[in-house]
Amino acid sequence: MFLVKCPHCKQNMKYQKMKGYGLKDKRKRCVYCGRSFKIKGNILKSIKDN
Repeated sequence: MFLVKCPHCKQNMKYQKMKGYGLKDKRKRCVYCGRSFKIKGNILKSIKDN
């Protein structure tokens, strides 16, 4: 699981990577502003699952 930051509104969100898929072309929609952004350049840190 990764902590990612929206480049538009600067809010932090969690992103869970699906098994077997890379992060090269993955996108996420921001839950705060609704815009989508690429995951790869906006990862803040890797966080542990509980």
